[in-house]
Amino acid sequence: MVSQQKQDLVQGIVDKVKKAPIVGVLNMESLPAQQLQKMREMLREKGVEIVMARKKLLVLALEKSGKEHIKELAAKIKGMPALLFSDDNPFGVYALIQKNKSEAPAKAGQIAPKEIVVKGGATNFAPGPIISELAAVGIKTKVDNGKLAIISDVTVAKEGDEISAALAETLKRLDIKPMELGLDLVAVWESGTVFNAKDLHIDEEEYRNNFTQAAQWAFNLAVEAGIFTSETSELLVSKAFREAKAVAVEAAYMTEETRDDILAKSEREASSVKSEANL
Repeated sequence: MVSQQKQDLVQGIVDKVKKAPIVGVLNMESLPAQQLQKMREMLREKGVEIVMARKKLLVLALEKSGKEHIKELAAKIKGMPALLFSDDNPFGVYALIQKNKSEAPAKAGQIAPKEIVVKGGATNFAPGPIISELAAVGIKTKVDNGKLAIISDVTVAKEGDEISAALAETLKRLDIKPMELGLDLVAVWESGTVFNAKDLHIDEEEYRNNFTQAAQWAFNLAVEAGIFTSETSELLVSKAFREAKAVAVEAAYMTEETRDDILAKSEREASSVKSEANL
């Protein structure tokens, strides 16, 4: 028989699920308690609440909430689970969690969170036993100016692969920290749609560049179409002046602005005629 305490806990989570527009699933595995506490406090200040409980109780609470497609979110609960509640959008929640992660070296038995690539190029290692150690994890090397150089980029682990002890040690020696220390957002529910965490990743630099490029294209189009705005007016007036002046010079219409250009043009034409006539 389920204790009253567990029933109350589940009902409390059900109420939170029903109320929150955003419900996320977290995996707390490998997260130090001290960092978890700091993360919870930081997220609380941002209006994000985290509730931890046994997997069975969290699944039960999600299913009892009756929200559309919430069972799809329940199916993604894994590891040391927790639920996240927020009024923000899924992309904002993901970005907030990612910005508060730190790099960490890999340990044997851990699962690669993403593709791990060792870049080609020079190293500080002298030739020796390390050549075979690198080769054992698929890294080919050559001797260059007395030091080892990695011949080319090589993928030593794919996302989801278990990291071996040999690979963990090699990555440590190469000072590569592929792990992310922080909250692991697994999936997020919003308005009946479940988003996997990787679907919420936005390259902010790429989007910033896209906006900059779009603004430049719009500016160029407005100038070409002669559309006056606060941004284009100065350039359009300057462009119109240059074009009007060019027409006036071509027609030999003498003004203070065209005089020098017309005289210079006449002199060039006269010199050309003189040269052609051998005068």
